[in-house]
Amino acid sequence: MKKTIRLFFLLALVRLFGAVEVCAQEKSYITVKGSELNNGVVILDVLKAGKSFQLQCNQSAPGCLSLKNGTYQMVELPKNFGMYECRDVEVYPQSAAMPDAGPSKSTRLGEYCLVEK
Repeated sequence: MKKTIRLFFLLALVRLFGAVEVCAQEKSYITVKGSELNNGVVILDVLKAGKSFQLQCNQSAPGCLSLKNGTYQMVELPKNFGMYECRDVEVYPQSAAMPDAGPSKSTRLGEYCLVEK
């Protein structure tokens, strides 16, 4: 019983401090082709590896930003991470890409829901 409690506590701490978030993240580059605001939802039309997607977020949510057209780095978060109930992604400036370390949280532009078109 004590081992189970310790394991649960350890897992809670790891999740709290984001240590698990570092692994199982897919990094890629996206190109924003356009943006619109529809009933309080920011919708970005993007291309990822030649395929069309939309990034969506609630305008009133922290981390929801309408991005200008251009190239950005996108990090897909592990399942059940982030604020949205979908495939949650974070977007960073293209220049935030670092070879093995990944982008810094301080350079994050926004957090979005990734929707395939």
